[in-house]
Amino acid sequence: MPRVIVLLVAASVLAAAAQAADWEVDPVHSSIGFSVKHLMISNVKGGFTKFAGTAKYDPADPAGLAIEGTIQADSIDTGMEMRDKDLRSENFLDVKKYPVITFKSKELKKAGDGYVLTGDLGMHGVTNSITLQLKGLAAPVNFMGTRVGFNVTGQIERDKFGLTYNKALESGGVIVGNDVQIVGDIEIVQKKPPAPAS
Repeated sequence: MPRVIVLLVAASVLAAAAQAADWEVDPVHSSIGFSVKHLMISNVKGGFTKFAGTAKYDPADPAGLAIEGTIQADSIDTGMEMRDKDLRSENFLDVKKYPVITFKSKELKKAGDGYVLTGDLGMHGVTNSITLQLKGLAAPVNFMGTRVGFNVTGQIERDKFGLTYNKALESGGVIVGNDVQIVGDIEIVQKKPPAPAS
């Protein structure tokens, strides 16, 4: 009897896994942004224009969502080329040495009207676990494929990724804040299954 139970449990786990389809991030309908304090008085906002990602997702089990992605660090854009050039330099992201920023989710837990998403963020040669708030995960929409969207927000401390460059202000404080606010609006589209071999 125990062997039968084990086999039944294994079968149910495999069946659930089989229902989680492959999805990919639609970069045209997604965005990844950030904001950080400037001179202790305002926030500079920016984002990345080149990124990609894949996901495993079953609409019947939203908490089973697993997602990973990459961002091209040199695609950083704050609307000011001189500042972007500095952000790409060795002072900050050092994109020649560390060209890719990575994220891989580890766990998604229901929390209130949304979820708490935990994952590993790799940037500037350092990988740390981060926590994001995920909201808006709703039923799929069928338009040019099956699509699902959601919003993620969170905060990281840039010094934990070795991004320590700064300058002190005469009035106190520093030029660039250490806390970086993250916001992402992500749309994923279900991949079409491969055509059967002829």
